[in-house]
Amino acid sequence: MKKPTLMVGAGALALLVVAVGLSLRPGSDPVAAQQPAPVLSAAAAGPAVARLGNQQIDLPELKSVLASLPTESREQLRGNRGALESWIRSRLAQKAVLEQADAQGWRQRPEVEQQTRAATEQIVFRDYMLSVSQVPADYPSAAELQQAYDSGKAQWVTPPLYRVSQIFLAVNDPQSVDAVRRQAQELSRRAQAAPADFAGLATQFSQDTDSAARGGDSGMQPLQQLVPEVRNAVSRLKVGAVSDVVQSAAGFHVLKLTGQQPARTATLDELRERLTQALRTQRQEQIAKAYLEGMLNTATLSIDGAELNKVLE
Repeated sequence: MKKPTLMVGAGALALLVVAVGLSLRPGSDPVAAQQPAPVLSAAAAGPAVARLGNQQIDLPELKSVLASLPTESREQLRGNRGALESWIRSRLAQKAVLEQADAQGWRQRPEVEQQTRAATEQIVFRDYMLSVSQVPADYPSAAELQQAYDSGKAQWVTPPLYRVSQIFLAVNDPQSVDAVRRQAQELSRRAQAAPADFAGLATQFSQDTDSAARGGDSGMQPLQQLVPEVRNAVSRLKVGAVSDVVQSAAGFHVLKLTGQQPARTATLDELRERLTQALRTQRQEQIAKAYLEGMLNTATLSIDGAELNKVLE
């Protein structure tokens, strides 16, 4: 069945699953990804969370992965056993492949050694530059934060937000389209006749189980996050009004606009954390750039044009 959501895309949790499958591994550096997975006895490694042949994932490794995630992603992953097990399977498969590669001396291949050296240099460079470009703990000051907020005020405008409720009916096969449309039209007629009954109808009939549990409520969101057909219908509704039937690729929607918030400028308090982090990141980049320029100024720089031309020929 197609996704019965009002919103474009598969949602933050699906993105998390992709991230887990592709990139979450102990350590995020290229070299760390190429390190051999040690073959440990059960007594040496402790109880295994999962095993695949000689390879295992123990509790410390799993805890290390979770600790490396942002708080929100970590909590989502803790609540999504399927995503966590998907990462475990991917990690064990990766360890098994590395074991085979090591048995064949793959790590000693010239091209692999060259890539390993290059990756190691980048890791050392990045880590050292972070150490010499630390931003003072008291930056930015309240005055600097206020100045940044005032100078960028045009960027802090949030778009209009719409609170939408829906009754969603899915179309599972082409032969059912007409029957589902008629059911949606009947629900639209009943909801338009008695808008106060919309929540009850959504709870009873909507096949979008997440919003149905809340009486059809999908929360506040900008129009840009709605699928195009729903977006067009919502933009024409007045607060409290119920739409005619709207058809999307997933099925049929009956919509009610329950609230609207006009565009406004976000306050400094709302932006304080993000703006502070942006200013600190910008300052760190400035410090790092100045450090590199200082390195170039400590000795005479010379470039042999003739030798360079040989490379460019």
